[in-house]
Amino acid sequence: MDIEQEELQFLGFIGIIKESFKIVYSWRKIFSQITLALILPLTFIFLAHIEFSDFIFFKILRNEEKLDRTRVGTPSYEKLSDVISSEWIVFWLLKVAYFTILLIFSLLSTSAVVYAVACVYTAKPVTFRRILSVVPKVWKRLMVTFIWTFIIVFCYNVIAIGVFILWAFSIGSTTFGIVLLPFLLIIYLIGFVYLSVLWHLASVVSVLEDMYGIQAMVKSKNLIKGKMGVAVAIFLVLNVSFFVIQMAFENLVVLGFSLSGPSRFLLAIVFFLLLFKLILFGLVIQTVIYFVCKSYHHENIDKSSLSDHLEVYLGEYMPLKSKDVQMEQFEV
Repeated sequence: MDIEQEELQFLGFIGIIKESFKIVYSWRKIFSQITLALILPLTFIFLAHIEFSDFIFFKILRNEEKLDRTRVGTPSYEKLSDVISSEWIVFWLLKVAYFTILLIFSLLSTSAVVYAVACVYTAKPVTFRRILSVVPKVWKRLMVTFIWTFIIVFCYNVIAIGVFILWAFSIGSTTFGIVLLPFLLIIYLIGFVYLSVLWHLASVVSVLEDMYGIQAMVKSKNLIKGKMGVAVAIFLVLNVSFFVIQMAFENLVVLGFSLSGPSRFLLAIVFFLLLFKLILFGLVIQTVIYFVCKSYHHENIDKSSLSDHLEVYLGEYMPLKSKDVQMEQFEV
């Protein structure tokens, strides 16, 4: 990074995005290698899942419609029923395989990009071979953080469902209940976005510091203070963009029956290119936000210490220790 550490705290929405683009462009060789090895397969898996999942699901719906028009107890009914059961099994097995592979590639991609950006930050020579040697040891820490995040989000949703059930049975049919519902939904969405932002920042903390899991979540909660507005704005822009690409691909490519085959194929390529670029820049941006938050809280990371901890020696990955993060007040 060309920006001095104490100046990172002043980066806003546009500044963080510009810095992220500058990093990717300046180090395009290493990020291209990461993209080819990890992010392209991740993108392909995501889009292919939409295609196959929708194909099987709509096939099941068509067979269920035929089943409704078939007399119960006939050989045709029994055969269709068996076919539908088999298709549901295939559908859910596909879902399980998809989420497993997606999670693995997501964690590997996050590890690789965060490590690469940290090397850029420390002006440390970085090669794709070095990244490949570090990533398998780092992603396990990310897995622990992901599991804790999943548990927290699961509990949050269980509580939210309980609140909405209580609302439905108590005041749901009253005028006050109807007026209250939008506020409850807004509060739920705010909490969900907040947890999502914490998770993304905690992923970076898990790679670069000596804490992961619930400790990384607590650390990210403290780091994000003062920069929550910028982080949320970037998170919303990235996720809305992701949602738009997903919906456009599903409606124009998967379900775009009015379009010709070549047109759908070209659109599939366009959405594929857009999605893998979005994933790459999203991972770089979340790492830049980490350094911005560090600078904002005057947690001056000594570059030589961080560089040492990014080394792989004795076959072990050594994350940044807390003692290497000096709480200094910058003289600005």
